[in-house]
Order: sequence, then C-alpha cells, then structure tokens
Amino acid sequence: MNEKNPWQTLSSRLVYSNPWISVREDQVIRPDGQPGIYGVVSTRIATGVVAVTPDRQVYLVGQYRYPTEHYSWEIIEGGTDDGEAPLQAAIREMREEAGLIADQIVQLGEEFHLSNCFSSEIGYVFLATGLRQVPSAPDGTEQLVTRQLAFDAALEMVHSGEIKDAVTIVGLYRAAKYLGIRV
Repeated sequence: MNEKNPWQTLSSRLVYSNPWISVREDQVIRPDGQPGIYGVVSTRIATGVVAVTPDRQVYLVGQYRYPTEHYSWEIIEGGTDDGEAPLQAAIREMREEAGLIADQIVQLGEEFHLSNCFSSEIGYVFLATGLRQVPSAPDGTEQLVTRQLAFDAALEMVHSGEIKDAVTIVGLYRAAKYLGIRV
C-alpha cells in the first residue's frame, strides 16, 4: 500500500468565504498524471456531545437543517470558534443548545473525517456525565427542541434511519462502546 500523496498542487485560489466555511479551487496534477481541478470546502472543527444521565437517558436536540431540507435529531453539536479547542467548544455548545453543564467530560476516540472527498472537516465527540441544568442560549440560527430518551431508543433511531447525522451516529456508537452498551 502506497500512502504517499499522489496529487501535485500547482496553485490554489479562494473562491468563497464566510464565517463558517471557505471554498478553494486547486489546479492539480491528478494521480494519473493529467491536469485537473479539485474543489475543497474548509470548515471549523465539528464537535458533538453525548450527554447521558445516570439512568442512561441521552439528550437529543432537534432542528431543521437548511442544507438537507430535513428535520434532524442530533446529539449536542457545534463548531469551534477561532482559537477554541474542541473540548471548550463542546462545553460551550452544551450550555448554549441544551442548557447543560457536566461534572465529567471525556473525549471518545480520536478525530474523524466527515466527508473527506470534498471537505477538510474533522470532528470530535465527547461523553458528558454528571449533568446539571442551566439556562440555554441558542444562536439566532437555531430553533431547537431538546428531549431525553433511553440510550437504546436513540440507537434504534440510528438503526431505523431516523437519525442520519454523521456526528450523532459516530458519537452514539462510540459512547455505547465506552459505556458497555450492546449495539
């Protein structure tokens, strides 16, 4: 197996940028030696938090997702701000989205890549326990519904296809393994 980069980048140009994403177009020499272009979407680091109560209830956040035109049930999620570590973003998002703070937060595994064929987006997921309720403060772009349900019921939502969000699926499976819950 050859793990060396077979692509040669000749030039890059920024095509579009806003506070959440940037798009660049690279002129490249492809692995087959032919010239080509490659578009890359760069984003903030994604974070997800599986917030679990002592009786193994998990918090899910529901919201309409504009890009997919779909209502989505997800774990608590968000992106890092400039200079913010993934753990700090996860703690901030718990408070903002669900009105939660936690006594313990552990990272579940290493980074994962969300859609590495066109995006450089990476994600991290965390498990939060010892939860306490505080006032929430969602962003103006968020109209959220928060609910608690049994961890097994959340996993069934993944299996049935009701949960489609990649960060949520990774988070629930990694948390289940960590907690010794059979999947």
